[in-house]
Amino acid sequence: MKRQRSILPGDGMRRRTARRTISASVVGALAVTTIGLSAPLAAYAADVPAPSAHYDMTHAGASLIDVSGNGRNATLTNLADGSFVNVAGDDVLRFKADGYASLPKGLVTATDNSFTVEYTVTTQTAANQFGWVIGDGVGAWNTTALGNHVFVNPMSAESAYSRQVLSGIRVKTATANGETRVPAGGGLNPGFTTLTLVGEGTSLRLYRDGVQISTVTHTASLASIIPAGNVLGYLGRSLYTGDALLRADVADVKFWDVSLTADQVASSMPTAAQKSAATEGIIRLDLTPTVLGSNPSLDKVSTNLTLPATINGISLSWASSNPAVVSTSGVVSRTITQDTPVTLTATTGLGTTILFDVVVKAPSVSADLDAISLAMRTTENLPLATKGAINGAAITWTSSDDDLVTETDAAYSAPAVGAADPYAGGGIVSRPAYGEGDREVTLTAHATLNGQTAERTFEVTVAEKGRWAPDAGYAAAYFKSDGDEKIYQAATSGNDFFTFSPVNGGNAVITSTADTKGLRDPYILRSKDGDKYYMVATDLCISCGTGWGPAQSAGSLKIEVWESTDLVDWTRTNGENTGITINQPAAGMTWAPEAYWDDDLQSYVVFFASRLYSDATHTNSDKLYARMFYVLTRDFKTYTYPPASWQDTGYARIDSTVTKIGDYYYRFTKNEESGAAGTLEAGKDIFLERSQVLTAPTTQSSWTANPDTTWQLTDTRMTSLETGQAGEGPEIIKLNEGDPNNAGDGYVFLVDNYSAGGYRAFLTTGAAIASSQQSDRLSQRAAWNVRPVGGLPASPRHGAFVSVTQSVLTAMHEWSEVEAVASTTTLTAEGSTLTAEVEAADGGDVAGTVTFSGGSWTKTVDLQDRSAAVTVPAGVGSVTAHYDGYSDGLVSPSTSSAVSLALDITSTGTTRCVAGKVTEVVTVTNRDDATATVVIAGAYGSKTVSVAAGKSASATFTTRQASITADTVSITAQSADGRSHASTVTVAAAACN
Repeated sequence: MKRQRSILPGDGMRRRTARRTISASVVGALAVTTIGLSAPLAAYAADVPAPSAHYDMTHAGASLIDVSGNGRNATLTNLADGSFVNVAGDDVLRFKADGYASLPKGLVTATDNSFTVEYTVTTQTAANQFGWVIGDGVGAWNTTALGNHVFVNPMSAESAYSRQVLSGIRVKTATANGETRVPAGGGLNPGFTTLTLVGEGTSLRLYRDGVQISTVTHTASLASIIPAGNVLGYLGRSLYTGDALLRADVADVKFWDVSLTADQVASSMPTAAQKSAATEGIIRLDLTPTVLGSNPSLDKVSTNLTLPATINGISLSWASSNPAVVSTSGVVSRTITQDTPVTLTATTGLGTTILFDVVVKAPSVSADLDAISLAMRTTENLPLATKGAINGAAITWTSSDDDLVTETDAAYSAPAVGAADPYAGGGIVSRPAYGEGDREVTLTAHATLNGQTAERTFEVTVAEKGRWAPDAGYAAAYFKSDGDEKIYQAATSGNDFFTFSPVNGGNAVITSTADTKGLRDPYILRSKDGDKYYMVATDLCISCGTGWGPAQSAGSLKIEVWESTDLVDWTRTNGENTGITINQPAAGMTWAPEAYWDDDLQSYVVFFASRLYSDATHTNSDKLYARMFYVLTRDFKTYTYPPASWQDTGYARIDSTVTKIGDYYYRFTKNEESGAAGTLEAGKDIFLERSQVLTAPTTQSSWTANPDTTWQLTDTRMTSLETGQAGEGPEIIKLNEGDPNNAGDGYVFLVDNYSAGGYRAFLTTGAAIASSQQSDRLSQRAAWNVRPVGGLPASPRHGAFVSVTQSVLTAMHEWSEVEAVASTTTLTAEGSTLTAEVEAADGGDVAGTVTFSGGSWTKTVDLQDRSAAVTVPAGVGSVTAHYDGYSDGLVSPSTSSAVSLALDITSTGTTRCVAGKVTEVVTVTNRDDATATVVIAGAYGSKTVSVAAGKSASATFTTRQASITADTVSITAQSADGRSHASTVTVAAAACN
């Protein structure tokens, strides 16, 4: 913070007084009554020596400017203009575990043990982190790679220093790590706090806002700490490999190569007024988005505001100029008839005030209709909202075809247990069968609000069902490690669950470039109709420098969501390169999302683990155990809000997965407690519950709970006694028919042994799962045995497994689009009726048309249940059937062998002499299965005979000639079923002597 300015203007430097400003929308809406910092202050007090370097967060490009005039600029890594904010005329560097600054040599030397570092900081993140360090050499604990150092952590996560300042000095010896820590002396003061560490001889003295809070003696020498290279140390980076980068706001840092006295420490640091002003500025920046909630801006308020009781560790109390329009708890009136300005005043625990000038928009029924978004073509039930998203208008829906898409049920009533249907029976889609084609429907939303009424129509195409085929294998999705947070996939070689191998050449399938830029815990769910897959994943990047503490206290409120029909080509359900916010501002994280179809709600239930703080500021430290929440969705694009509590027993739970067997849902969950959790006797292991109501809340683990109204515990400590490892990320998969591992009703249960190589598998049955109870637990039966390692993806972490058809399996292995399945067309005849049967090579559905052809005659017929039939007109002798395919191109065309439709008639001709004259004899044989009427006509007459099936008949013709030349006789025949025959037979020349 500015106390003197000896730097010169120019040289592209980002000057503090005019570099960065709060956005106009915020400036126009906020006012702070406090002491500003824009005017330069006097130079350091006469008895304080000039620092060897002073960083007041002035920056230029990749340099953090030394404003002492000594030219010792620090080098920024992954920190740019966006990392700095201007508050009350001063810059503050907002470390977000995303970067650090490298300090140059010369700030502190090794000539003696005298040094002073003054560090002005505020943070609410307790973590294994360094605010600053003198020393170099990044490495693991108690290794030679770890350099000797002296450091300050402004807020430690270690139990001995819980949320207190941690400082120490380390010089490794031949027999010990050599670290000496300054005893815990307390934590930061509210807002910006100046921590000063003074080294003098064999002592370290730690000051908080000019008051000494701790001291320690040591035997280390700076000569063993000061690096030989050009880097003296770091701001915001620890030397310990496993530590996170810093999460804190830093306003001012100074170094001296001498030891300051207590009076000099108090005199040198920024004044209380300066720190208060900077604190207020940070509060303004952090408070505004919290207050806004889902509103687009402060001058367009239509939904409730969030007015937290604390922020950044500072208490807040609220007043409203018009409580009837905006209450002191943030409730916004939806009964006003005109736009109304309101001033909200937040009084901080520091005695200052922050003003928010807001404009509450008069509710408009049309705004709620404008907010409705329906897919133009849907394969899922539709989210026909009954309450407006903007102003809360009451909405009912009518449908032009209630059999295709249901209307709002005026008589709907919520169930006694579990979630109510937010769509009140409306929006349930009955898709046309595969091959019938899409159908159109008109839906009309009728909205009512404060006496206003309006309507809006939506034209929606209901997609026909997708092609069904039997499952022929399995697919998996997973991430690999804390250092490799991308989504990978694998697939089995066939219909054997334990034959997985990587696909896509072993490369990542999805790499995040948005949000935290990390993807973990992918889960794949097959849609209720089976023709689509959805994938959800955790938005978390530990390898980006996020510590596990911040990951739980300030984690993402989003889930990452995609959809696919082939598990190769994934697209975002929201059409944007970003996740979807489903969690509430008071939540600490959104971990391991999974989903399951709810038959009663006709919706998908998406559930996840989260901490829940008292409010959006996340400042309380009690009741921070992980618990499970859920939201509902029908399209994986829109979700109910806020999340509903699903599992809250007072003990930490994460990683639920669900399957349905019979009438009950079965839920496997990880106990995240280190020890017992009430009835759950062991920590860090999986337990099993059952319920008839998927969304029924759980408030305690109970062996005797009624599964009709809540979740009943049926097993606990399911894996560790078998695997010898703590487990998480459970998955339960029903085995395919024909899988050699499936003796009938087979399931695979998997557990992620996260510290020992990934998933391990147990084979079981649905009956075994369903019969588990306290007196006969599934995991204590002789058949419950972990399989040997092998057959699963190599080192998979917390993933998902799902059944797939042969088409999808082939596409995954070839990493290409789904190819058409081969078909076979078989043609049979019964009389003049021909039937074509079309079979797909994978045994799945076949839709489309068959074209029959015989001579110049053709006819095209729609397939029904894989067959098509036609009556062939008389005179057509040979016919083939050609399967033409279908518009989706999923089954290849094929042609049958020809089938003859002529009667099977043969004939012979001979002669004999009667009274010296030649007589012709023509014999006709009917080798068909129907009686034939046969006309025999030659040069000497014509006769008609009836020839039964399998019989012969002859006709004689008297020539009255002693000799004849060869005679061609025509044979024509007709059967009662319309078939015919035409041929000739030659009677050879003959003479009677």
